Amino acid sequence: MSGAARTNPKPQILVVGSVALDSVRTPFGEVDEALGGSASYFSISASHFAPVCMIAVVGEDFPAAHRRLFESRGIDLSGLETARGRTFRWRGEYTVELGHAHTLETQLNVFSTFHPRLDDGHRAVPYVFLANIDPDLQLEVLRQSRGAQLTLSDTMNYWIARKPDRVLEVLREVDIALLNEEEARALAGETQLIRAADRLLEQGARAVIIKKGEHGALFQSHDDRFITPAFPVAALNDPTGAGDSFAGGFLGWLARTGRSDGQSLRQALVVGSVMASIAIEGFSPTRLMETDRAEIGDRMRVLHGLVHFELDPATLALNPT
Repeated sequence: MSGAARTNPKPQILVVGSVALDSVRTPFGEVDEALGGSASYFSISASHFAPVCMIAVVGEDFPAAHRRLFESRGIDLSGLETARGRTFRWRGEYTVELGHAHTLETQLNVFSTFHPRLDDGHRAVPYVFLANIDPDLQLEVLRQSRGAQLTLSDTMNYWIARKPDRVLEVLREVDIALLNEEEARALAGETQLIRAADRLLEQGARAVIIKKGEHGALFQSHDDRFITPAFPVAALNDPTGAGDSFAGGFLGWLARTGRSDGQSLRQALVVGSVMASIAIEGFSPTRLMETDRAEIGDRMRVLHGLVHFELDPATLALNPT
């Protein structure tokens, strides 16, 4: 309506994480002080499916254009604090295999003293993502959001090496823990991924998702196990933010459907893989901003076709006739 103030829908997803300015170099290009951070990638990815509220901190130098970008996706910035000082910055590069980022410089700046503060509205949001921040901060959020319907956490090797007990405490309190292969092996003390997943469940996890990069993702709980492949990407440019984009698609789908049964979890895993595949085709969250439901749906259909096949009695019997 012309002249009317725009009101965002009530958030269904709360993310607590980092908003950063990233400088990234890969064999296919580079960017300098582009929008980055776990909360940025997650929020833009998840916003394709459900309303998102962000809890993070930026400095006084955070570009207004990035704030407008979030607002254009309907992301609630009531929890985005502006503190005195400079915004968190990360500088990294990838070699030709693009498997791991090599950190060249990290400037925590205002993020070094960040403590998430949730108001009554934030505490009422039903789906919560705890990005890969200090597990003590993740626990602070969990203590403040006791009414959450579903909680998902992420972590990183830095915290596993320094605060393994606190990482495990988070893992025991959330509904689903998200880790990559390296993190799962390190936290579980197992080299084989299925054993690592089993061990994490023995250590108190309710369910885990192990991200396997170009080989897809594994979901495992006490009752279920399933795997989705990664979407085959022909033009990978920058892997930064792939895991957070995956999480945004996964939790966004669950929030959109309002369900978390086995079928919905399978669908959500596929959506996560699709959103990760889109994110890595560009630098910063550019491709996540450009994509739409038609492209997302097309990629979901491609993944479905890659794994779907019919089983008849003759096939099961391995009957040569």
